[in-house]
Amino acid sequence: MKKEKIIVLNEVWKIYKMDEVDFPALQGMNLDVKKGEFLAVVGPSGSGKSTALNAIGALDVPTKGVIYLDEKDISKLSESELAQIRGKKIGFVFQSFHLIPSLSALENVALPMTFQRISITERMKRAEELLILVGLKDKLNNLPSQLSGGQSQRVAIARALANNPEVILADEPTGNLDSKTGVEILNLLKNLNKKEGKTLIVVTHDEKIAKEADRIAYLQDGKVVNVKKK
Repeated sequence: MKKEKIIVLNEVWKIYKMDEVDFPALQGMNLDVKKGEFLAVVGPSGSGKSTALNAIGALDVPTKGVIYLDEKDISKLSESELAQIRGKKIGFVFQSFHLIPSLSALENVALPMTFQRISITERMKRAEELLILVGLKDKLNNLPSQLSGGQSQRVAIARALANNPEVILADEPTGNLDSKTGVEILNLLKNLNKKEGKTLIVVTHDEKIAKEADRIAYLQDGKVVNVKKK
């Protein structure tokens, strides 16, 4: 059975104004992602990888073009509508973790559920389950300053799963980690894709990650120039 497309980018442009100059970060980008797929997005610095991820994740709206998420055009929604979509359908994992320093691992993971009006009891229960899932059963009450880089990234992944999103977007998730820890994080993301059925899109410079993906999309000058299947 053919998998349906969960994300479609059609002639997407993103033009930033810098002083009096227009800078096109995306230039007519076309891409589709199937449900349950693991897609790696690669390309040189300045090729538009992070801009594309922000557009897919409803963090930014395109200047021109259309983006469909689950057959809904998200390119023309208001900020409050985009926030709802981000909260329910998309989980983000960043290179720099972005954990809140004053909150414990448990509280960091529970935080996204606050905005979905989930009770505190349920939030804490699910946060604990997710931290156990990512192998941090003994770090629930640790602050980010008490965690290693790999442990912080595991917390960030657990937080990305808080609202059970269909899509996980990861921007250089192993970029700040040593190679051994990077492999552990890669295996964790692969398990979420293969065992949990999450659609996984990873922007990466790491060849190990790219090789594990179902497809690799190569970006250059703000557009997809090649897509390679495994």
